[in-house]
Amino acid sequence: MNNLPFKQTETLSKFRVVSFYCAAAFVLFSLLGLFNNGLNFGLDFTGGYLTEFSIEKPITQNKMETLLTSYLPDSFQLSSAENGTHWSVQQADDDISLKGKTWLTDFSEKSGLTITPQDAIYIGSQVGEELINQGGLALLASVIVILLYLSLRFEWRLAAGSVIALFHDVSIVLGIFAWFDLSFDLTILASLLAIIGYSLNDSIIVGDKIREIMKRNKETNIDSIINLAIKATIVRTLITSGTTLATILSIWFFAGESLAGFSIALFFGVLVGTFSSIAISATAPQLLGLTADYYQRKEDEVCQLP
Repeated sequence: MNNLPFKQTETLSKFRVVSFYCAAAFVLFSLLGLFNNGLNFGLDFTGGYLTEFSIEKPITQNKMETLLTSYLPDSFQLSSAENGTHWSVQQADDDISLKGKTWLTDFSEKSGLTITPQDAIYIGSQVGEELINQGGLALLASVIVILLYLSLRFEWRLAAGSVIALFHDVSIVLGIFAWFDLSFDLTILASLLAIIGYSLNDSIIVGDKIREIMKRNKETNIDSIINLAIKATIVRTLITSGTTLATILSIWFFAGESLAGFSIALFFGVLVGTFSSIAISATAPQLLGLTADYYQRKEDEVCQLP
């Protein structure tokens, strides 16, 4: 029995299909950014020096960059915290940047600033390569386990919807980092693993509801079944996503520069993950040919076996 009015069902179905093709366009745009711009790998992956220091009076980013240009090569990255009194300088792992161990003393004497050194870290390029390999293996292992789990739990079209949604969510987040040239470090890699788990959770809930309705409902319209599943799960999804986004925003605004990238990745990951659970994981099975009587036919085939 269809519990939704016909016009409401038709509107929701059109919204899902249009959203699916919009999601496909977003993925293509993200992949374009990844292929054209690439990711701006941070110090964790590229290797180099990280020097942190504080000053008594805050100054602007442009002024600090101008002062540092005389002491550092052009290939340095500068970031600030605590209203321009705490600074972090990243230098590439090359022969010129080896003077990173001594430049801060010279800079303090000649810049006229009262500088207090905080920390100085060197990460070798070989360590960065190992981190890339290990991070890639972690992502690959998680994807393989997810594929095995989905193949055992769901009919292949429902499983495919979850996998496509997962690919969409990760691609969009990576595309944001590529287009806006945001630093990609180990915290971002950790956030991608969290996004994979969050996205999978939303998709499984929707897919499980679709399967449940298909088994117990005599509705012959797959559109109506999917719309009923979305209606049954949408409130829970929005509440969960809303509370999660509120927590992430608190981290973004109050945790400081070191967790900004992590918060950005998680925020957009949860946002697009909520969208994809409706636009992709619930719609892709229908576009792949899932029918409303699939489980009834399967039960009939089992009953006919000798």
